[in-house]
Amino acid sequence: MKYLSICSGIEAATVAWHVFGWEPIAFSEIDKFPSAVLDHHYPDTPNLGDMTAYSEWPEEMLAEVDILVGGTPCQAFSVAGKRQSLGDERGNLSLVFCNLYHRINDVRRANGRPPAIVVWENVPGVLSTKDNAFGCFIAGIMGLDEAIEPEKGKWHKAGFLSGEAFRVGYRVLDAQYFGVAQRRRRVFLVAMPRELIESLGERSCPSEILSLRESVLGDPPSR
Repeated sequence: MKYLSICSGIEAATVAWHVFGWEPIAFSEIDKFPSAVLDHHYPDTPNLGDMTAYSEWPEEMLAEVDILVGGTPCQAFSVAGKRQSLGDERGNLSLVFCNLYHRINDVRRANGRPPAIVVWENVPGVLSTKDNAFGCFIAGIMGLDEAIEPEKGKWHKAGFLSGEAFRVGYRVLDAQYFGVAQRRRRVFLVAMPRELIESLGERSCPSEILSLRESVLGDPPSR
């Protein structure tokens, strides 16, 4: 599998996925320090820089992207910030991510390949913005014209959506249950093209991929 990492930071995806033999085609990062870290650890993987310039990225590279992975900036959604959501240019990068995804799929179809897979993460605050940013993001990924509205006006901590072309699953996961000595809750979303699920089987459905067991439930005191 080959992937394109957006808003790469110091590249958590590559650290997690290298054991599978998956290959990063390119990164997209603009901050100086993480860019220097990427250049040091992955000198053979290009950093494409500003993700808003994706229309200029080479088609031959986009055709190779099996997975688009990224955690677009969270400051606009975080409960610790002003929560201007999609009205903040940082929050609006989530919709740029959607546009990039469909650009990749257009190129892949032109080359006789199926649509790419999406893996996206963000803070739980994205589930509760006044402008329904999460519903806009899912609709963008699925290629719908209108935002998806949650049941009873509220997004739950986990969910699954199925459309004609894609299946999308999401879930709030906490790093403390996965070998990290830190409480860090994040929303993880996986979008799978239906044609891939049909060829790979139901185990590739996002509802199965995100069926991860968590343990040590509760809120024990620090020690």
